[in-house]
Amino acid sequence: MMMSCRNIDLGGTSVLDLMPCGCSSSSSPLTRRIFFGNCSKTVCSIGRRSYGAGNLVFLRRDSGSCRAIPAKPKESALVNGLGEDKTVMINLRQESRKPISLESLFEVVADDLQSLNDNLLSIVGAENPVLISAAEQIFSAGGKRMRPGLVFLVSQATAELAGLKELTVEHQRLAEIIEMIHTASLIHDDVLDESDMRRGKETVHELFGTRVAVLAGDFMFAQASWYLANLENLEVIKLISQVIKDFASGEIKQASSLFDCDVKLDDYLLKSYYKTASLVAASTKGAAIFSSVENEVAEQMYQFGKNLGLSFQVVDDILDFTQSSEQLGKPAANDLAKGNITAPVIFALENEPRLREIIESEFCEPGSLEEAIEMVRSGGGIKRAQELAKEKAELALTNLSCLPRSGFRSALEDMVMFNLERID
Repeated sequence: MMMSCRNIDLGGTSVLDLMPCGCSSSSSPLTRRIFFGNCSKTVCSIGRRSYGAGNLVFLRRDSGSCRAIPAKPKESALVNGLGEDKTVMINLRQESRKPISLESLFEVVADDLQSLNDNLLSIVGAENPVLISAAEQIFSAGGKRMRPGLVFLVSQATAELAGLKELTVEHQRLAEIIEMIHTASLIHDDVLDESDMRRGKETVHELFGTRVAVLAGDFMFAQASWYLANLENLEVIKLISQVIKDFASGEIKQASSLFDCDVKLDDYLLKSYYKTASLVAASTKGAAIFSSVENEVAEQMYQFGKNLGLSFQVVDDILDFTQSSEQLGKPAANDLAKGNITAPVIFALENEPRLREIIESEFCEPGSLEEAIEMVRSGGGIKRAQELAKEKAELALTNLSCLPRSGFRSALEDMVMFNLERID
């Protein structure tokens, strides 16, 4: 991809707001992806990288030509030499870009996340020292806080749309509730999966026993439900309560289809929705509801969370076959070993009849698990699962089009791209 680059004198302009690029190479949201930074007289910063004053930098993540246009006609005059008919391009081969990091993604809501981290242990409660120890173990196990981070980003983006000057107490509490529910589900998941490690650390049930782990998860679900009721918003209460029901439905659906090679892709996606995407969708819609936006926007935020959640789950299932145990923080190919049929396996089964035999035998022969893993990798399962993850990512980017262009919306778009970068 050969593209030209030019500098533009920004004068006193502090921020240039951009529309999605009008690249003629494709209409796909993924191939129309652009990155931009805030420019001042002294420095232009994109993520962790800095550029000289007066340089407006546009970055593409794909090949082909790219075009950038000011978001509003009245802003065109603020940029010397940049009008509606002029384009700015950069050669990515000459100017490489660091991968997206969660730190840079959540930089615009760093204060909100810090407040959440400060509050998490206190809202769990101090009734029982064992419960506090269990909470400290899981909260300190390197969690990425992606779900509350999404709550804050959607809250800020929709608050701008609704004309709110700052987030409400309800926005903050919703993020805390979402993280508590997610944490409770992880504790229970580790018990059901008999996992000894989570994010490179011993799990709660490994440290304190299964009984304490189950009770600790139950307690967090109950505490989250109590705080949820105190939000006094019936729509959000129904929305988040459904998530807890979906968790159970997902686990039952998974347990009833272990080693079943007739599982269809739709079944897999439904199970993935129950176990992963339901919480993400409910959290992003809940954030929009507390911003008091129109119902259509709130529904788009729900669909965004659903599609992003499904894309994340597919990527996680791919990584189960492509990363080591050290990278995953848990045993590699663990799902397949326990009979959980995921997207890469479903696709590989279409081309590898022998794979069905091995799975249905429940890996009774020595070396059969390793053989099955290799068949998934060589049988096209990984490639087609990547395509599925990208398909859901494209839908998620489309769902964001209802939001005004801002740093918060850009961070949400970057979140979609960050997920896909994990399988680049």
